[in-house]
Amino acid sequence: MSTDATTTDATSDPTTDPTTDPTTAPGVLARCTELDRFTSSPDHLERVHLSPEHAAANEAVRAWMEQAGLTTWRDAAGNMCGRREGREPGLPALLLGSHVDTVPDAGSYDGMLGVVMAIAVAQRLGDRVAELPFALELVAFSDEEGTRFGTALMGSKALAGLWDDAWWQLADADGVPLRQAFLDFGLDPERARDAARAPGSLVGYLEAHIEQGPYLEAADVSLGYVTTIAGARRFRLTVLGEARHAGGTPYERRRDALVGAGEAITTIERLGRALGVIATVGQIEVHPGAVNVIAGRADFSLDLRAPLDEDRDRAWERLHAEVAAACEARGLRLEVTETHAAPAAPCAGWLQQAVVDGIRSTGDADPMALWSRAGHDAMAVAAVADIGMLFLRCHDGISHHPGEDVREVDVARGIDAFEAAVLAVATAHDAGGTAAVPPPTPGLGR
Repeated sequence: MSTDATTTDATSDPTTDPTTDPTTAPGVLARCTELDRFTSSPDHLERVHLSPEHAAANEAVRAWMEQAGLTTWRDAAGNMCGRREGREPGLPALLLGSHVDTVPDAGSYDGMLGVVMAIAVAQRLGDRVAELPFALELVAFSDEEGTRFGTALMGSKALAGLWDDAWWQLADADGVPLRQAFLDFGLDPERARDAARAPGSLVGYLEAHIEQGPYLEAADVSLGYVTTIAGARRFRLTVLGEARHAGGTPYERRRDALVGAGEAITTIERLGRALGVIATVGQIEVHPGAVNVIAGRADFSLDLRAPLDEDRDRAWERLHAEVAAACEARGLRLEVTETHAAPAAPCAGWLQQAVVDGIRSTGDADPMALWSRAGHDAMAVAAVADIGMLFLRCHDGISHHPGEDVREVDVARGIDAFEAAVLAVATAHDAGGTAAVPPPTPGLGR
């Protein structure tokens, strides 16, 4: 969590101090630091869905949106929204945004930077918004991370019309049900679906975000454009053997579930590398878990991601087959439960082009194409509108950690590119090219 940047009051007059002008990189970074104040812990940044800290962050964002000339409201799912009309009242909107919730012990920029950059762009555009062929809307999503209730993208899914009534069965670690959290936040649970945007009400969605990876930094460039957001599947794999005395059971009689799981995990990494997918085992539990007992059961997780769903699914078929064969050879049984599935979310070609045009306006003639290994609110919004994403370089690719850091020069270029991308969307929209522009060709040698 940043502690050294100057903070600013949400309603302060930026003209009193040029370093906190909210349309500049220093001002944007100062606002990210201001949001750091809204945390449930004095020792680290943690701001979860429907908490008092979330409410405080929403109010800061509301004040900044209003300062930028937007009419604001909190929607039925807790997202903070703002709107400024285009050349005619009631036009469909171009939506800009990201999220304000965090993981535990978070950094200062994941999500928040995108929200504050969107506000900066709206304020820069000022009265020019009234010349646009669409309205301009901003959103600070409420629950991208899923930290409190274990279900990610709740705010953006609600906006996209994907609210799931099964979520009402969820409760947080303190036993507070989601329904009660809604009531405590001043929301009506019976109206949660009212957050959904009507089909055709959005021209598209643009999100600025730190890369959360090392590729921009390795290429020594500030900005990149996203081609697609990874499709993910998650599994719980259980290897079943036989628990027996560690000293009294010879190797040829052992059916060791932990050894089988270990072989499975190394197989998963080997095939993930070979097949060009991201395959991660992040959890493992062993039963009975005694130092002198051969493991009779091992449960472990698998998170599998790829830019295309068909690549991910082919990789899973190969992984499953090889792990199952390895277990069978050891006299073990493999059980698999799929716990999560999300399709890949390709960015629309015409919005990719708008982001590329925006980056080129900053002096980078050959913008870098990236596929997002991480999930984002954009992948939920894709159900109701075309999406595009701008990535900013982040130090060492670190994210979900207090060490998150960005360079002022990259933020400055990012604001310029984001503003130019909005204007490029307006040009494409006026030209009627929003459905036909192919994705730009990634630059050679990057």
